[in-house]
Amino acid sequence: MIGKHKDTDYYLIVNPHSGGDKSKQQIVKDFEDAAGRLGARLTVYYTKAKGDAIDYIRRVCKDSTDNKTLRFYGIGGDGTVNELVNGAYGFADVEIGIIPAGTGNDFIRNFGSRDLFLNAEAQIAGQSRPCDLIKYSAQLGDKREDGLCANMFNIGLDCNIVITTEKVKNVPFIGGSLAYLIAVAINIIKKAGVNVRIEYEDGQVADGSILLVSIANGCFCGGGIKGLPLSKTDDGLFDISKINDVSRLDFIRLFPLYKKGTHLDNKLIKNKNILTYKQGERLKVTTNGQAFGLCVDGQVTTCESISFNMIPKAINFIIP
Repeated sequence: MIGKHKDTDYYLIVNPHSGGDKSKQQIVKDFEDAAGRLGARLTVYYTKAKGDAIDYIRRVCKDSTDNKTLRFYGIGGDGTVNELVNGAYGFADVEIGIIPAGTGNDFIRNFGSRDLFLNAEAQIAGQSRPCDLIKYSAQLGDKREDGLCANMFNIGLDCNIVITTEKVKNVPFIGGSLAYLIAVAINIIKKAGVNVRIEYEDGQVADGSILLVSIANGCFCGGGIKGLPLSKTDDGLFDISKINDVSRLDFIRLFPLYKKGTHLDNKLIKNKNILTYKQGERLKVTTNGQAFGLCVDGQVTTCESISFNMIPKAINFIIP
């Protein structure tokens, strides 16, 4: 097995803020043991702060001079995936993988089960495949934020749910999908949407108050909610789902379908013009008043306008 891995260097990046310490320690041990059995050179790195994984990956890539493939695995959730892609993008012969230890772990749901991604030997022996990324540029006053998204952006209700989920999951024995569903219930009562102007690349404009809009490379958010069921990570397009303001009763009726990803052909949604679902390569969203929350792979920021551009086949993602 040594020959198979001699041209690849493996890096395990541990996010100490995702998952429990015991689970992370076991994952590291399993990975070290598997690397030993397979003859893979493994370096373990513990991040020190948010964004440190990005800087670490870039340093390693810039310092690498021996034309080897570099594989970076992160232990964490969708926020960790986001740091991996923002660090690795633009470098040749670089691959990224994720060992799920976060709250939602939604990006990996596009490729396989959590158990499969927790298998250290399968990860090391896995093959990578090209995946698209979404580039964004967000503006808040004079401040501009540029970055890449692997899975999904959420604006409006979905972003508010993410914010609430972060608070709810700190309650003992509540986490993952349960925390998300509790946050959904809280925000249904509030039913706080957003007032924005959405400019599609085909020239169509949606202007006014809506419940939410999602811009997605993957299907899932919120710990397994399949809100954008047609989305593919390698088709060169992102999916855009805009949901207009609906009654609380309709929302409650339709949410189970939305969770399963079977809502697109629902007669109630079509008859009441609740949903607009499009695909594209470019999009712009601008506030009609106050700055709005923006959720990027589960991480929340604030902006007044944001533009999105698709980057096909931008990163190599390891599939166990």
